[in-house]
Amino acid sequence: MGVPQQPQQAGAGQVAPAPDRDAVIDLARFFCLALVVVGHTMMVSPVLHPDGTVTTENTLALQDWFEPIIWIFMVMPLFFVAGGITGLQSWRRLKARGGSGLEFAQARLLRLIRPAAALLAVMFAGLWAARLFGVEPQVVELIVTGAGMPLWFLAAYLAAQLNIPLLAALHDRAPWLSLAGLTALVVAVDCFRGTLPLLAYANILFLWCAVQQLGFVLADAPRERIRASTLVGVIVASNVLLGLVTGLGLYRGNMLVNLNPPNFCLLLLGAAQAAALQLSRPVLTGVASARWVRAVVGLAGRRAMTVYLWHLPLLAAMSGLLLLTDFPKPPAGTAAWWWSRPLVLLGVIALLLPVLAVFGRLEERPTASVHSRRRPPAAVVTAVVVVFVPVADAALNGLTLALLGGGAACFALAVLLLGRIPPRPSAPGGRSGPLPQAPLSANVEP
Repeated sequence: MGVPQQPQQAGAGQVAPAPDRDAVIDLARFFCLALVVVGHTMMVSPVLHPDGTVTTENTLALQDWFEPIIWIFMVMPLFFVAGGITGLQSWRRLKARGGSGLEFAQARLLRLIRPAAALLAVMFAGLWAARLFGVEPQVVELIVTGAGMPLWFLAAYLAAQLNIPLLAALHDRAPWLSLAGLTALVVAVDCFRGTLPLLAYANILFLWCAVQQLGFVLADAPRERIRASTLVGVIVASNVLLGLVTGLGLYRGNMLVNLNPPNFCLLLLGAAQAAALQLSRPVLTGVASARWVRAVVGLAGRRAMTVYLWHLPLLAAMSGLLLLTDFPKPPAGTAAWWWSRPLVLLGVIALLLPVLAVFGRLEERPTASVHSRRRPPAAVVTAVVVVFVPVADAALNGLTLALLGGGAACFALAVLLLGRIPPRPSAPGGRSGPLPQAPLSANVEP
């Protein structure tokens, strides 16, 4: 993370880069992360059948009352709105210092794939050892599948973030036209997804870039001039249109179904969530300014990516290993199963603590472009390719143990291609040391 810069004077026609972190965005991301972790503990439910086969059930998604609730608690669009706000500000800070889009890509890749490379390597080694020691292959595949779910978000988020320099240029020239263009691409892909199913995956790029663009709009919005009635109108209109397209059968009403591959419904949710974030900003500012809230959000923020990447594989591993024991396993969806969810959450947190202690430090290592050694363009482009090849394979064909190992190798190669962060220049007296500790933040931006 970069050291906050002093405000700079903007030239004519330019927008001054925002120098400060946004405590409201930090708080919003913390809330989203906590909701995702809690939600996943109510979804993963492995089932051991009498014939010895193992399957998984998404218990929460099978509940009749869940479909309307997920309209409220599907927070993935809010992640990308927040990423658009902080990503645009980060790019403008770098650009004001004379940085390039390749430097921006280098910093983003390092910040996100370094924790992911550690996860993939540890999972591949651990699961390969489990196979050698005779653990049932289906249990191993169950855990492998658990690793694949958070990786789709990493791929989508990286794809959107790496396009920030280009999308920011379009936004600066014509913000609403660029948003309309991305929206048109999303709708066009949705129109042809029935005849060309693979084309639907193009919206992993178009849809999340469009939602990210909503963050651009908020980043440049004059907060004190937007009327509450306007924001309420956006929220109501987005939800009415969402109800219309799902009611007519153009899209499914289940937002989990609409998530993979993503479609226009998530853009409507993103618009409503962006307006709700702006509308609630005065209240959230007061909450975020509380000392204990800053401490909790800051502490969690320094390990946010590690928590996100590891919590679901750990949950899948714990669930899979319990199948091999005589530990009571109430049927999914029963009252006993629901009462066991707090214990499952506590178990995941207990497993996360040592993981955070060992691997969370990868997030603290500085990755801001101002600190990074500039790499040749070919190295950065090659790193992007070797990261997205295994991710695309996993998205289209599913994650396997072999692909898990290949992905770990590709991510490690990308980290090497992107270089390392140099040490701080020698201080007076001849001593040198690491870069200064960055401020606590829940943002993944440098």
